[in-house]
Amino acid sequence: MMRGLEKFNKLVEAFESLPTVGKKSALRFAYHLVLNDAFAAMKLSNAIESAVKSIRKCERCGALSEHEICDICLDERRDIQTLCIVESAKDIFVLEEHKLFDGHYFVLGDMEEETLLKLESIVQEGVKEVIFALTPSLASDALILFIEDKLKVYALHFTKIAQGVPTGVHLENVDMLSLSKALEARTKI
Repeated sequence: MMRGLEKFNKLVEAFESLPTVGKKSALRFAYHLVLNDAFAAMKLSNAIESAVKSIRKCERCGALSEHEICDICLDERRDIQTLCIVESAKDIFVLEEHKLFDGHYFVLGDMEEETLLKLESIVQEGVKEVIFALTPSLASDALILFIEDKLKVYALHFTKIAQGVPTGVHLENVDMLSLSKALEARTKI
């Protein structure tokens, strides 16, 4: 770090704290914003502040939302009989960006009792098929079995995305052709 430039150094450290941003990229970002494009820096600062203040988890499904309930949950055109369970809210962005799914979602996040109660409540609203769109792994398989057991009292058809998604790779890193085929060719559990 450069002496006498504490504020610049803090900016570089802030960029470095982001996933996949190393020292060189952090320095490039900081240098560009401070010396080449102060307007973009202020725009970025305002966008970050606004997002942090406004965005929260949907109370129903766990997706990102600017309201208590997200637009997907409120959309009456979506198929209420099909529920896609994902690991995180960013997985919904991947599926929605390419219009791969027209049902509802549920973000597992942490597996607390409250999460399971929310999931069960959604299932009771008329869900017929539960699709697990989780990163393939032994832990995911165990989680699928656990959830199946918790929901076995309902007449549900359980599927998971096909193994076109490589083991250990997060959905955000899968090419769209593989993800699309994996979702279309989901398998019965």
